[in-house]
Amino acid sequence: MTERAPLSRKLSAIAESATLKVDAKAKALKADGRPVISYAAGEPDFPTPQFIVDAAAEALTDPANYRYTPATGLPALREAIAAKTLRDSGLAVSPGQIIVTNGGKQSVYQAFQAVINPGDEVLLPTPYWTTYPEAIRLADGTPVEVFAGADQDYKVTVEQLEAARTDRTTVLVFVSPSNPTGSVYTAEETRAIAEWALEHGIWIVSDEIYQNLTYDGVQATSIVQALPEIANQTILVNGVAKTYAMTGWRVGWMVGPADAIKIAGNLQSHLSSNVNNVAQRGAIAALNGPQDEAEAMREAFDRRRRLIVSELSKIEGLVVPNSTGAFYVYPDVQGLLGRSWGGVTPTTSLELADLILDQAEVAVVPGEAFGPSGYIRMAYALGDDQLLEGVQRLQRLFAS
Repeated sequence: MTERAPLSRKLSAIAESATLKVDAKAKALKADGRPVISYAAGEPDFPTPQFIVDAAAEALTDPANYRYTPATGLPALREAIAAKTLRDSGLAVSPGQIIVTNGGKQSVYQAFQAVINPGDEVLLPTPYWTTYPEAIRLADGTPVEVFAGADQDYKVTVEQLEAARTDRTTVLVFVSPSNPTGSVYTAEETRAIAEWALEHGIWIVSDEIYQNLTYDGVQATSIVQALPEIANQTILVNGVAKTYAMTGWRVGWMVGPADAIKIAGNLQSHLSSNVNNVAQRGAIAALNGPQDEAEAMREAFDRRRRLIVSELSKIEGLVVPNSTGAFYVYPDVQGLLGRSWGGVTPTTSLELADLILDQAEVAVVPGEAFGPSGYIRMAYALGDDQLLEGVQRLQRLFAS
């Protein structure tokens, strides 16, 4: 008998999402009765605003929502996204330049599929969200990490990008505010990067999912607003998940030049067709409705941000940059490595994260999930009491 043909080598090489893996482990321990506090998942703890839920409930009574709708999204939602893109990213687009996707992850996947050819190199500022390198590889591209540490507020420079560029470089990933670091590029930094990409004909995939979550008066300047000429070689990806506490609704989108959107739309027509119509109706309400509750959530995140930065900074050996966007802090923990804590001496942030979970019952994501070792990501999108209790456990664990 002939041996069974092998599984896909491409998919076999793809790693599981590290953030979801850590979160699942924390939830399993909770289910076993352990009082684990998890900073792992990038998910708001708030309920979706009621007016959005009401719009979805009403959509359930309309038989039109029981049927197939355009694969690229409901016209009313694409119009609402166009209005948001102009309002928040400073770019005027037609609904025909927009595809509604099953969450932001699908838009990231399709963006890379649209602009990468086999062998292309993609410059990936590091630390990076764990999905980017895997999605790049799925498009037959090669991720090229460009690292910026805490001393640079985790932001890469044009000089670093130029040093990493080769004749195979065709795409740059740009994320501001950043997951995992919470860093936000200034308008001047953003424009400089855009000018460099324009000069070299490099596509930009810009993830703007956290653009409405900034603090201390900081604004997230869209790369297409910083340099409008770059729009013809830029794909913006976004969604309702973070701003409106709608992670489980799975509504994202991509915005870009008509030719790129056309081929990405062809892909989606075969891959998934339309996003759930009821969820799309909820997204329309979110974008077109009152923004008071979204602002209240942002203010709560800001309060939590100031608390976690202040309390973590009390731990000797941690370097905690003052995150001004998203809902993450990304401490440099190298000062804790090589020292004994509770009889264990961690040498990597992966080992440190295991120690923290075992001895303090706190779940964090190690830096290895986002690039080099020596860092941890903590999401402060959890309740205020748990937020403080978890950090106090770390303070006790690492007390000198």
